[in-house]
Amino acid sequence: MAGELLDAATLTWHGIAGDRRFAFRRLADKGSFPFLTAGKLPQLLLYKPLGLTAEPLPSRVRTPDGQEYELRSEELREEISRRHGSDVELMHFKHGIFDESCLSVISLGTVHGVERELGRDLGYRRFRPNVVIETDRDEPFEEDRWVGRTLMFGEGGTAVRITMRDERCGMLNLDPDTAEADSEVMKTVVRLNENFAGVYGTVVGTGGLRAGQFVTLTD
Repeated sequence: MAGELLDAATLTWHGIAGDRRFAFRRLADKGSFPFLTAGKLPQLLLYKPLGLTAEPLPSRVRTPDGQEYELRSEELREEISRRHGSDVELMHFKHGIFDESCLSVISLGTVHGVERELGRDLGYRRFRPNVVIETDRDEPFEEDRWVGRTLMFGEGGTAVRITMRDERCGMLNLDPDTAEADSEVMKTVVRLNENFAGVYGTVVGTGGLRAGQFVTLTD
């Protein structure tokens, strides 16, 4: 569903507290990844989780039509099932569910580089990162050189070891505000950097994250 812009968050051993702790499972799918994503139903991006609790987890969801339902309600389950065209059920994961890693990072330089090549604004929300970093050089794909190194956030020991580059999928083509697809976005990333944009990391030091925090890169 739609991402949540936070001024501050807690980084746990399993990623940002509350991130991707729920998923709708497609009951008819017996494969290894039966969960419903915007790749299967782009309109999911237009659903907005609301009412974060102390954990923090959402307590309700606003639909694209403006209706609000309790997260665990039968009404929301039926709404999602109807749009998908097949039954789904809500599942709660204690440690979240992720494609490759529990934390994704991208620099504004990479976002700006793709925008320049396309000739229009995209915004970093298109890339669905957990953490956005403004670097000194504003250089596209600078994160590729971070693999094997560690990002330190502030002075409290919060740290992320960068493990691999982020290879993009068709989700990158979906506009977060309209859910409309534009294949030129992914084609541009393929052309510029072999379809890599951003990096994945694993948590090596828990603690706080906040907007405006000073970040250093160490060996």
